[in-house]
Amino acid sequence: MSPRLNRLLVLEDRQRQPDGSGGYSEAWVALGEIWADVSARTGRGTDLGPLATARTGYRIVVRGAPVGTPSRPVAGQRFREGPRLFRIEAVAERDSEGRHLICFAHEEVAA
Repeated sequence: MSPRLNRLLVLEDRQRQPDGSGGYSEAWVALGEIWADVSARTGRGTDLGPLATARTGYRIVVRGAPVGTPSRPVAGQRFREGPRLFRIEAVAERDSEGRHLICFAHEEVAA
């Protein structure tokens, strides 16, 4: 069954940028837009003192790209969909031909 790549996500990477004082700061930089099939896996809630959070796992399928190219997602990057952020935990090839990749990601929101 072919994935339905019907959601446009922005792939972002954390990069160091000069702060103008000889140091640096980290900022998320957009690498490009990617069409994806996004499906929820599992979710759970946690209480961290006065702050409650909900964490949901997602399976995000995108078109394949060769290892090392900027369009191939890697663990540690994230997808953005408007205000929503999906942190990528792992990436695997979905099929033996490498036509699609599965990105295992999670979204955390304050409840």
